[in-house]
Amino acid sequence: MTIANKRIAIVGSTGSIGRQALEVIKESPLLQAEVLIAKNNVERLIQQAIEFEPNAVVIIDKDKYPLLKDALKNKAIKVFAGEDAAKQIIEWDSVDMVLAAAVGFAGLSTTIHAIQHKKPVALANKESLVVAGEIINQLIQQFNTPLIPVDSEHSAILQCITGEQHASIEKIILTASGGPFRGHSPQQIKQVNKEQALNHPNWKMGDKITIDSATLMNKGLEVIEAKWLFNIDIQQIEVIIHPQSIIHSMVQFTDGSIKAQIGLPNMKLPIHYALHYPHHYPSTFERFNFTQYPTLSFEKPDLNTFPCLNIAFEAIIKKGNIPCAMNAANEKAVEAFLQNKISFYQIPEVIEQTLKKIKYIQHPNLNELIETHQESIKIAHHLIQK
Repeated sequence: MTIANKRIAIVGSTGSIGRQALEVIKESPLLQAEVLIAKNNVERLIQQAIEFEPNAVVIIDKDKYPLLKDALKNKAIKVFAGEDAAKQIIEWDSVDMVLAAAVGFAGLSTTIHAIQHKKPVALANKESLVVAGEIINQLIQQFNTPLIPVDSEHSAILQCITGEQHASIEKIILTASGGPFRGHSPQQIKQVNKEQALNHPNWKMGDKITIDSATLMNKGLEVIEAKWLFNIDIQQIEVIIHPQSIIHSMVQFTDGSIKAQIGLPNMKLPIHYALHYPHHYPSTFERFNFTQYPTLSFEKPDLNTFPCLNIAFEAIIKKGNIPCAMNAANEKAVEAFLQNKISFYQIPEVIEQTLKKIKYIQHPNLNELIETHQESIKIAHHLIQK
């Protein structure tokens, strides 16, 4: 079977996923960096533009536009600024796929815009589905647009269920490393600092997702993402701690059999699969060796020490605008922790108190979700300042 070339627009090219995606593109003769979009890291965007020579680059922060324009004045690269420009460029016929790799709520609008213009989306921005999963699923059906997960866990699930009947899925088992504080008691958690929280044992990721992994909120976000991605009831999703991060997730079928996707903890592999989807295109990535991992272990998550996972389950059970509020409060709390304004164990406290104060909307539209996000940020900010 012939595999077509793909021209990729990367939303969030200067972040962790964006940088690794460019390394994947560099290796693959079938992929081309067509558009690079960054929020405000203009220095890195300039370096990427010079190396990969895309058709266009966009800096969302308009104040950085003159520097970007001047640096690329001798290159045959179109230079733009602002979110509206980013959306317009995504519509270009020369864009075959959009990699949604921006961090947080900010990535939602470009994800929706890409879907509305029938651009296949490789989704690394899990917050889009957490905040607006119902709306996005409706748009996917309306515009018949593929949405391919980039998260290692959801990529694993996709690979496990490909070729299977949806009705035969009994449950999805999401694996989690447990983060740097696995096995800690609640008392020990009160003593941890930012440097320890950023020291993930298995994965190299951006600061926000690394802290989310340490609190287990990242797994909570992935539970919600899985619910919408795979059209499955929340009761059919289980989380299990797997410290080695070798089994990236599993699917159990109605006959009791289980499929697992196995590989080294390397985000390039799920990125590679998403960008080449639905093909397993050859790569030079390091291969997994079973003899180097003679023991794979599993345990239940400690919801008493890491309440964020339970908060996420409760949020998606309530649905409406609650997952949106939870996501916003978490973003603000993680930001405050990284700025040494609150302690690690206060992150779930800020989220829980925000959810108690937010007005519940059962079936929010997009504008109401935006309002919920903004209001939740304000509430969380006020709580942090106390």
